[in-house]
Amino acid sequence: MKYPKIREVKEALVSLFSPAYTTKFPKEPHVPFENFRGKPIVDEENCVGCETCANVCPPLAITFEDNKVKGIRTIRRDYGKCIFCGQCQDHCITQKGVKLSDKIFDIAVFDRTVNVEYQERELIICKNCSAVITTKDHLQYMHKKLGPKAFASIQNLNILNEKLRLASKSEAESDIKDGLKRKDMFNILCPNCLREVIIKYTFE
Repeated sequence: MKYPKIREVKEALVSLFSPAYTTKFPKEPHVPFENFRGKPIVDEENCVGCETCANVCPPLAITFEDNKVKGIRTIRRDYGKCIFCGQCQDHCITQKGVKLSDKIFDIAVFDRTVNVEYQERELIICKNCSAVITTKDHLQYMHKKLGPKAFASIQNLNILNEKLRLASKSEAESDIKDGLKRKDMFNILCPNCLREVIIKYTFE
């Protein structure tokens, strides 16, 4: 019969009288370590609905759906699928739209719908072909980011008009009924339709 070594006896005694390494959560609050990645928190004021986070989300926890009739983009965030990788935070174009919390981590629930959140953003839709250009918040963010350079784009003149009221909305956004005309260059058009107008009428 082999008797235990002195080292093994020492380890057993130390383990017996040492406190538990794990926390007593949920009986007591758990304090995460530094740089802990918890539930992503969306900042409504800084999220522009550009869909970048949806494009880089590995488990497809973030999806979006565009309703052209209502002119609304609905962003769906299912935290039950989230793997807390931090890709949404790293690739956010505003760097403030979403942040991984270092405190909220207990999201285990019996009803999975509780972990699903929705956002809505107003869409900008092409007046000619009805293609989705982007969200209004996204375009305004790019306009602010570019500064004076933004006015090199005809599309940004619509934002300037909203601020300065240089023309009424009906004058600035006329309906396109019988094909694209020269005047429609200053309407809300997607890049493809705007290119078509420019190529067709620039050299006339």
